[in-house]
Amino acid sequence: MGSYDIRSAKRPDPDQPLVDIADYVVDASIDSTEAYNTARYMLMDSLGCAMLAMKFPECVKHLGPMVPGADMRGGVRVPGTSHELDPAQAAFAIGTQVRWLDFNDTWLAAEWGHPSDNLGAILSVADYLSRRAEREGGQPLTVRDVLTAAIKAHEIQGGYALKNSFNRVGQDHVILVRLASTAVTTQMLGGGKDEIITAVSHSWIDNGALRTYRHAPNTGPRKSWAAGDACRRAVTHAINAVYKGVVGYPSALSAKTWGFYDVAFGGKPFEFERPFGSYVMENVLFKISFPAEFHAQTAVECAMKLHDEVAGRVDEIEKIVIETQEAGCRIIDKTGPLSNYADRDHCIQYMVAVPLIFGRLTAADYNDDVAADPRIDALRDRMEVKENPQFTKDYFDADKRYIGNAVQVFFKDGSSTERVAIDYPIGHRKRRDEGIPVLLEKFEHALRGHLPAHRVARILDACRDSATLDAMPVHRFMELFAA
Repeated sequence: MGSYDIRSAKRPDPDQPLVDIADYVVDASIDSTEAYNTARYMLMDSLGCAMLAMKFPECVKHLGPMVPGADMRGGVRVPGTSHELDPAQAAFAIGTQVRWLDFNDTWLAAEWGHPSDNLGAILSVADYLSRRAEREGGQPLTVRDVLTAAIKAHEIQGGYALKNSFNRVGQDHVILVRLASTAVTTQMLGGGKDEIITAVSHSWIDNGALRTYRHAPNTGPRKSWAAGDACRRAVTHAINAVYKGVVGYPSALSAKTWGFYDVAFGGKPFEFERPFGSYVMENVLFKISFPAEFHAQTAVECAMKLHDEVAGRVDEIEKIVIETQEAGCRIIDKTGPLSNYADRDHCIQYMVAVPLIFGRLTAADYNDDVAADPRIDALRDRMEVKENPQFTKDYFDADKRYIGNAVQVFFKDGSSTERVAIDYPIGHRKRRDEGIPVLLEKFEHALRGHLPAHRVARILDACRDSATLDAMPVHRFMELFAA
């Protein structure tokens, strides 16, 4: 953190975290084959999530222009729709689609979040630039360019999350989506290090959204479009820095009294576990089987294993014990009435009750008609959620990054099921061989549920060969998803 006279109007040197991001985005060469392979699956999975979200009217109503008639002919295509929008509004729409069902990739550390949220900004800017290049005889961006930007955005968001907890000070994790998307899209638009530092300084000056909408008693659907909002803001900062030459704020973090550290972070500077590379993309967690908040993924798997034994004896259950990590206790242990789907998909008790009863957990299971089944709340009332210290320790272990849960059901006659414990879900790096085929099935199922068969075939053909996909101009790839 810089030291300077608070009375002096002399501009200080930029805060080091701003410089480090700019250096990484501009100078770093990504050489990891594993990172690029994982990024391709991430891109497919995210667009699959976007197609699945098209089944939900509450999502679809957010995907058009800000006001009727404000479409931009030749602008950015919003997947699964006929909309063509300006890059900032398209970033909001795509980010909202990817995030709506809480089914895209995840990163868990001191802070948690969903690094593929950044695709809202990345795909929007890439499609805009590529369509413009086609009109003007320039060189369009390729899918490989998108993957590189995504690897770097994942690394920035996830790297900050390793040691810095924004949720502890009441801020939502989408602050890091805005940060990462601002940095990489500024570079995509042609900005150099100075422009990136400028744009990122504006991102920090925005401060952050409160987590109010993620927690009882105010949980609501804003959490499904919050990342899209962060993407929109990021593209605005990038455009302002590159095309409009706005002034930056070099001590946006460290300025006494008025900087981010003093205003929003208890006066503490950021901490970092490792230099930026490709670690986050290589270790990112995929949500493959269940659209559930990630701290509960293995709890849902445990419940699925117990379904056959429990489903016929629901009325005989005395109690259900759920062991989870400290973070799971803090954010998804929820009692009392659940007023909407956003309440339900952030309640570990609900996410365990549904598979115990029905042997499934789908996005539709958070809807009011399913939630009205009295057996769900009856089971929730019999659940005890407690922290397992070993799960918490393994959660923070850099070599493990486990997300452990255990479930055991006890019956009124004194009998019980076995205690089923799972350390890490199918979307974990340690289960890639098992998980990727299921991810590909999820992707194909999502496409077939919204796009015509001939278009699905073309998308699947393009995605089967990594060299073909990497070389494809972004605007050609995006048009495959247009309605």
